[in-house]
Amino acid sequence: MAAGPLVPGYRIRCNVVVKRLHPAWLVAAVAFVALVGAAGFRATPGVLIHPLHDEFGWSLGTISLAVSINLLLFGLTAPFAAALMERFGIRRVVAYALLLVSAGSGLTVFMRHSWELIALWGVLVGLGTGSMALAFVATVTGRWFVKRRGLVTGVLTAGGAAGQLIFLPLLAVLVEDHGWRSAALTVAGAALAVVPLVLWRLRDHPSDLGVTAYGAEADAVPPPLVGGAARRALGALRTASRTPAFWLLAGGFAICGATTNGLIGTHFIPAAHDHGMAEPTAASLLALIGLFDIAGTIASGWLTDRMDSRVLLGWYYALRGLSLLVLPALFAATVRPSMLVFILFYGLDWVATVPPTVALCREYFGSSGPVVFGWVFASHQFGAAIAATATGVLRDRLGNYDLAWYIAGGLSITAAALSLMLFKSRRPVPAAASPVAVAA
Repeated sequence: MAAGPLVPGYRIRCNVVVKRLHPAWLVAAVAFVALVGAAGFRATPGVLIHPLHDEFGWSLGTISLAVSINLLLFGLTAPFAAALMERFGIRRVVAYALLLVSAGSGLTVFMRHSWELIALWGVLVGLGTGSMALAFVATVTGRWFVKRRGLVTGVLTAGGAAGQLIFLPLLAVLVEDHGWRSAALTVAGAALAVVPLVLWRLRDHPSDLGVTAYGAEADAVPPPLVGGAARRALGALRTASRTPAFWLLAGGFAICGATTNGLIGTHFIPAAHDHGMAEPTAASLLALIGLFDIAGTIASGWLTDRMDSRVLLGWYYALRGLSLLVLPALFAATVRPSMLVFILFYGLDWVATVPPTVALCREYFGSSGPVVFGWVFASHQFGAAIAATATGVLRDRLGNYDLAWYIAGGLSITAAALSLMLFKSRRPVPAAASPVAVAA
């Protein structure tokens, strides 16, 4: 009988521990898992370009066009998805997005023509992944966190890198041992598996659980919504586009997309294969970029809470440009130490640009910052789409990727200059401003 009183005491202690954990952290954890589940497709194009070319005879330019459409829709969907999340809720939008990714990837096993690749890879998966783009991260952190926003932004952004780390080596082995269709079905299954968790645990607002955002004042009230989702997204773009800061952020982020998703993410594995490196080995190197990306993005979030985001962006882009200029000399049939140094450095820098960019959108555009960031992210994907196709065409015509690396290096240094020019446009908007009331 002595054991009886211990059980209530144990429960009391457990309840105390549970109450100390703010619900925002659980929401962030579910969002992280959702981002990992949707990240499988980001790992897919690099390992499937050569298998699709070998089976169907499609040129690298044609396959890259499908990737470009995906990247473009990925970006253009983001601001509308951010507005839809504000109108209909995060949980509902994310669940539908994961279903689109699963359908688009799974149905590729039945395709026979290049237009089907464009429709599935480009349109369906583009719409699905775009609805879970980095505007999703900005929405979650904007609603659920006041303190630790930069850190959480970094962690959630790293979710995509974690997905790449998990999927890339697995997909490369599946393609080599069982064909590309097994890889496509694996991505479809992973996205589908996350849907029940999102419906079960993801919450739209702190008020749904009777709490305030983490670090917010007890009487904090969220700003009211203005108009419908499309109206809000377009209104935010119209207002933001009248400011120099928007164009500087969008220009730098377009170059960011061109030098990451469009270039390295799509063409690193085929480029390494051109130099005699086995595709599973090249995929493992790209996965290592994802591993270091996790550390780099979290560290960038921590720095964003403590340093001027303009300075951080300037350093990130400048160092990325210098690394791309030396990349052509690093490729070989085997992995050399110099290539590992590049992988480590590029991984740390990969999406380290996201936390300071989100912070600057919030600083300049107030409560409409997440939606404005959606448009800035659209420019990121526009740059990625151009780079993916242009690089594939360059490879078809020149027989190598060298010129693409040099152009990307020069563009990254240009992005550093654009970031530093933000100091001349330093006109922050009050945090409570509505997207319609933001001053031009």
